Amino acid sequence: MTPSGPAAGPRRPRWLRPGAPDAPWNRPLHLPRWRRRSVARAVAAVLLGTVVALVVGVTTARTEASFGPHRTQYAVTVDGTVSVDLGPLGALVLDSPVPVLGVHAVVQEIPADLDEVDPATTLASLSEDAQRYVQFFSAPQGEVEEVVRGLVVDALRRAAAVLVVLALLALGLRALLGADRRRALAGRVAERRRAWGGGLLVALLVLAAVPASSRAGTRATTSAPVASAVFAGTPLEGARVTGRLGGVIDTLGRLVADAYRENEAFYAGADDALVVAWEGAERRDAAARAAVAAAAVAGEGAALDGGSDAGSDAGPGRDPGPDGGEDAGAATAPTAGVPAAVGEDGGGPASSPTPGRTAAAAPAEPVTVVVVSDLHCNVGMAPVISTLVRLSGADLVLDAGDTTVDGTAVEDYCVRTFARAVPEGVPLVTSPGNHDSATTSATYARSGATVLDGGVVEVAGLRVLGDHDPAETRIGAGGTALREPIADVRERLATTACEDAEGVDLLLVHTPAVGDDVLADGCAPAQVSGHLHTRQGPAVLGGGVRYVSSSTAGASLGQPTIGPLRGTAELTVLTWDPATRLFRDLRVVEVTPDGAVTVPDRVPWPALPPVDEPPVDEPPVDEPAP
Repeated sequence: MTPSGPAAGPRRPRWLRPGAPDAPWNRPLHLPRWRRRSVARAVAAVLLGTVVALVVGVTTARTEASFGPHRTQYAVTVDGTVSVDLGPLGALVLDSPVPVLGVHAVVQEIPADLDEVDPATTLASLSEDAQRYVQFFSAPQGEVEEVVRGLVVDALRRAAAVLVVLALLALGLRALLGADRRRALAGRVAERRRAWGGGLLVALLVLAAVPASSRAGTRATTSAPVASAVFAGTPLEGARVTGRLGGVIDTLGRLVADAYRENEAFYAGADDALVVAWEGAERRDAAARAAVAAAAVAGEGAALDGGSDAGSDAGPGRDPGPDGGEDAGAATAPTAGVPAAVGEDGGGPASSPTPGRTAAAAPAEPVTVVVVSDLHCNVGMAPVISTLVRLSGADLVLDAGDTTVDGTAVEDYCVRTFARAVPEGVPLVTSPGNHDSATTSATYARSGATVLDGGVVEVAGLRVLGDHDPAETRIGAGGTALREPIADVRERLATTACEDAEGVDLLLVHTPAVGDDVLADGCAPAQVSGHLHTRQGPAVLGGGVRYVSSSTAGASLGQPTIGPLRGTAELTVLTWDPATRLFRDLRVVEVTPDGAVTVPDRVPWPALPPVDEPPVDEPPVDEPAP
């Protein structure tokens, strides 16, 4: 019978049936010898082209970054040294940590008319630069990483371009030669394989060394390199100097090195003092919690011993009044020396949830927040910030702006240093100030910070709203200009806060007045800001509480923030309650110009005014002159 239906059709050959031992997929793969040679040659050509492209890309890589206060061009060399070309001053040379490869840096903006080494002239011309170099030497890791990253990216980009060019040349040459001529050339190359390989390697090395040698030839060679003892104990220890730079090192360099050592010793001492002061505060907190617990137990015992209905109605922790009733709700007096606001966990008294907000369904651990502000590139405070975040067990770090001085690309290393100071896993949120810029804020974001731009972000359970400062201060440009009217920013933030469906827990802005509309409308229960370089609050304003942080750099208006502190630096530790979605207390850590650190007791966060009562307005805060 002839099969019909869907199964009808010609039967497949036996060798194509599944499981057939002679099926093509069961046969071993055998390529002809000429085909194997072609594949091997293709693989070898690709590997050789990749090596050539990488060598050319690495040895010609260059990038632009900063070195101290100046923009600098960095280029890879093959002489095994790291050299810094300071133009008419000479050069600074160090041994490279990488074999063979080195870096040649050409510093821009060095005064070309410095043609004599005179202490007074040199220090007058470069004293501000000396202060900037102290900053750079205090935390060079961020800038070094940026330079390395830039060189690697540029090397890969150049290598990819070289590889594409080589591939196009190979394909074009293949098409021009034709099959017969290619086979003839391949035979000749095979006869003298070693000679051709050695010649190609030498040509490659020479080709790669030419650009590096040309860059090396531009260095100052007016005098032989001389090791300088000025840099002993600094990141430039062992550096050799050439040209007139040797004379400058005797004046400016010694000043920079001495200032660097003084800077390092000051902040190391402050860091140690912070550890001691914090441990003392923790012991006080433990004693306060124990005293409160003991007072509560004693109050319960007194209530039970009274035996009267009135006494029992007073409840634990209450004293019966003279008539046997409750004394107008008066709480049991706390133990001497223990703040009345300290609760079981060291926090302040619980407050009612924010109007319009839903409290958390289950109790949650309080959130610890560290606030810094107006750092103004004082990277010496970076290790102190890191230590405080670690000691306090902070869940979140807030930077209230003015992280830099002038918002220039040269100051990128400042924001990278502060970002590195925050331990891994702890989120960092910042609201750019008037001394910051889009350039430095972008660097902050690339370093892991969340830069507020007018929207609400949720971090560590808090919903935070903020935006850039409406003013822009540029010292080099001669003052302050408005990039956006302050009224527009206030209105925009108030609209965002009041219309947010989930509610805003915190308004983080740089200039305090920017948040006035939000607080007046009662659309955020708390505001944190900076800008004034003076601590104010926390105090009720409108329908919320405003807190103005002082400068974490110890900055006074018009004073530099480089070197040891010239004023008291402050860092604030806040405790936020996820159940009420309100702050509970704060503690201000102070670092004085003599290196002492104080960690006082916690201060309760003010309670919000009742919704049915008119809010209490504070007098307007005076803003400092630009």
